[in-house]
Parts: sequence; structure tokens; C-alpha cells
Amino acid sequence: MPTTVEQNKRPDYDDVIVDIADYVMNYNVTSEEAWSTAKYCLMDTLGCGMLALGYPECAKHLGPLVQGTQVPNGARVPGTQFSLDPVKAAWDIGCIVRWLDFNDTWLAAEWGHPSDNLGGILATADFISQQRRSRGLKPLVIKDVLEGMIKAHEIQGNLAIENSFNRVGLDHVVLVKVASTAVVSWLMGASKEQIMAALSQAWVDGQSLRTYRHAPNAGSRKSWAAGDATSRAVRLSDITMRGEMGIPGALTAPQWGFYDVLFSKTNKDQKLKDEKDRKFKFQRDYSSYVMENILFKLSFPAEFHAQTACEAAVTLHPDVKGKVDDIEKVVITTHESAIRIISKEGELANPADRDHCLQYMTAVPLIWGELNADHYEDGFHQAHPEIDALREKMVVEEDRQYSEDYLNPDKRSIANAVQVFFKDGTKTEKVAVEYPIGHRNRRDEGIPVLKEKFKASLSKRFPASQANEIFKLCTENDSFDQMPVDSFMDKWVI
Repeated sequence: MPTTVEQNKRPDYDDVIVDIADYVMNYNVTSEEAWSTAKYCLMDTLGCGMLALGYPECAKHLGPLVQGTQVPNGARVPGTQFSLDPVKAAWDIGCIVRWLDFNDTWLAAEWGHPSDNLGGILATADFISQQRRSRGLKPLVIKDVLEGMIKAHEIQGNLAIENSFNRVGLDHVVLVKVASTAVVSWLMGASKEQIMAALSQAWVDGQSLRTYRHAPNAGSRKSWAAGDATSRAVRLSDITMRGEMGIPGALTAPQWGFYDVLFSKTNKDQKLKDEKDRKFKFQRDYSSYVMENILFKLSFPAEFHAQTACEAAVTLHPDVKGKVDDIEKVVITTHESAIRIISKEGELANPADRDHCLQYMTAVPLIWGELNADHYEDGFHQAHPEIDALREKMVVEEDRQYSEDYLNPDKRSIANAVQVFFKDGTKTEKVAVEYPIGHRNRRDEGIPVLKEKFKASLSKRFPASQANEIFKLCTENDSFDQMPVDSFMDKWVI
């Protein structure tokens, strides 16, 4: 047994915290693919936010906590008139980019949306840039934002590859909080010691449960939870920069640390054999792998495990059009993660419930040949009882090979297949789609679609001249990455 003196000796920072701080401080991004993908990710993420601003349920959350508050040189929320303190601006940006479930995705043992980190990154960079300019100093440039995105993607994604937070009941936004904290504190000019202190605060901060992502409690909090997490990262980084001490054993402290308190819960699918099983596992060192392999949602605002099912359903639409009443059953062949997360039967309570239902997201494009955000709204659902009637005819089956390929780092597929059987004994072909158009394996095919998605999203929010100016700036300006962040944000003000 350790003595009381030994028990009270303050430990060194946990290795996981040290490694993240070292990476943020010292890693030099040399991958041209990562830089170019980050640029497209910035465009796509902001475009998703512009689309979300058209939905009152999203817009009602935005703006200062005290109406009428003015923040000199505050951080701007793109697509609005708001200039806010960076903590609330991070919340708002994170909320709009995530609201429609249309931004990028990372799938592994844990799932998530690394572009959620842009809320904290962009708000902090804009605020710092304006502060610097007011003092006659050089502002941050877009390349700083892109580097922050690459590193935040890597931290969140690398932690997710081998570690399932959902299996212990935690929401993946814990990884947004951690990744955003690392990068935001770096943008603020933190030392390695300060970055470690800030990270330790993120790990002990209390974490979100996944309750709001699953039936029967699925609801709209899932659309702003990541905004809340990236905003909290800005606050914790600010607290640290003011001199707050860290908690070195935040993860490993016996009884009180993250591992023992929050990562040791087990269920029938995951048994802990010894203490080592509580600790995070890593497949690879931090680099730029996650940004290079990020998944874009280009065709459908739908939970990513359903993207290929939606594509298969669109392909089958001509065979089903006008014959929905003649269908006997629809067989969806999928992978284990999709079954566990989004396969739902029975009543769906709200739009957030519907956009996380594999059967709903397959039924709509089978019937109409498309799927957009409006299809989840209460009014549309209530007007079309044939959607639920078709859902009742659906059978969801696992293909073991699909499940294996989903976790294979050399494949990273997200396969689904759909086949329709009619009452007269006929059937459609079985349409299988292994990789969605937003996958790295289809990048050349996907980038033109991403640009069109971006252009369309801008046109929903801005006058034609302003939308065209932003589009050309992001797609045709060779020196885009050297543009001051505050000047870039000026372009997005309504």
C-alpha cells in the first residue's frame, strides 16, 4: 500500500494529455491533401450553417444572452448581424453548422463530426484577429484556422478510432470539447504547460450523456450539443490563460479520474478484463490522417450511417414510383453500427428523431427520389402517412462483411443495400452502395458536388452579389489561406 505521503504527491500530467499538447505545439502539417481538404471542409461547414439559419428552431438559440448587448471587436457569427463574446459566438457557430446534420463525419469505434470544432476555432480566431488589429498587430490568417481544423480533426478522430464512448453511455461531444480546447488554447498563445492544464479541465468538466440521441428521448439537443462543447472549450481555455492550475491526473487518478468514473462502465458487449481496459487505446500517432480521410455529407442531410442507403433508395425510386401500395416488404442490408444507432420502429416524435431513423431516411427517397431537411419537419411528416406505412414494411438485416469493412482502416466503408419486394412476387434488383460520394475513395467525384452544395447554401442566405463574392473568394483565390481572419469574417456579415 502506498504511504499517505506517496498518495498525496502530485502526479505528472497523464500521457494522453502530454501527447495531445506535444502534437498541437510541434506537429508540422506537410500533407497537401490535408491542407486542400481542410479548405473544402471550411467551405462545407460554413455552408451547412447558412442552410440551418433558415430554420426558426435553430435561429431562436442565437445572439447575446442579454438582448442588445454589444461587444466591441466581438466574434462574428457568419450569416447574421451578431458580434458576440467568443464563448457565445463559438456556441452559435457550433449550433448552426451542426443543426441539419449535414456537416462532415468520422466513423470508427466512436462517431462524431470533427468540423463541430470550427465553432471554437473560428470564433477565437476572429476575436484574436480583431484584438490584434486594434493594437496595430498582425491578425491571424485563414491558414491558422485551417491548421487548427486539421489538428482538431486529428485529435477527435484519433481518440475515436479505438475508443467507444457511446458504449459507456457518453456522447461523442466530449471529444469536441477536448479537441477544441487543445486548439483554441494554442490559438490563444498558450504554452505547452497551459495547453495541458486546459486539456485537464476539459476531461474533468463533466460530460454529456447520449440520452438525447436515442429513442425514445431523441430530440433537438443533439443539434446544439456540439456547439455547447466547443463553446465550453473556449471558456476553459480562457480560464487557463488567466492562470488557473491544471489537474494532472485527470484521466488516471484512482477512483476520481475519468477512467474510473466515466470509462469503466460495461455491458454485455464490452467486458473489462483488467485495469488496462479502462485506458484509451490508439491505433496510430497523431498526424493529418483524419482530415485526409474525412467523410463529407454531400447529397443528403442524414446521419452518416444511412448515406449509402439513401443513395440506393434514390437509384430504386424509378422502380417504386407510383407502386408504393404494391410493396410487400423492403429489405435494408446494413452494418452493425447502423442497426445499433439508427434502426427504429414505431412512432418518431420530432425532426431530430426522424433524421436518425434508417427506415425513415430510406423511405423518403424511395417514394420521392430525394431527401432534404424539409422532409424531416412535422408538417411534411403529418401530411404523408405513406412514409410510416412503408417503414412498417421494412426489414433490417446485418451483413457481417459490411460490419467488418466498416472498422477496417484500409477500407472504412459505410455499406448499405436496399431491395424492394412487391406483392405480385416481383422484386427490384438489390442495390448496394459501399462508399458514399463524400468518401475519400470518391473524392474526385465528390468535390464538384461539394462546391455546388456550397454555392446553393450561400444563395439561401445572402443576396446574389454577396453570395457570388464569397464563393469566388473560397474557390478561386489562390492566396485565400493568407487572408486575415477578421477580413474573411467581414464577408459573412448580413
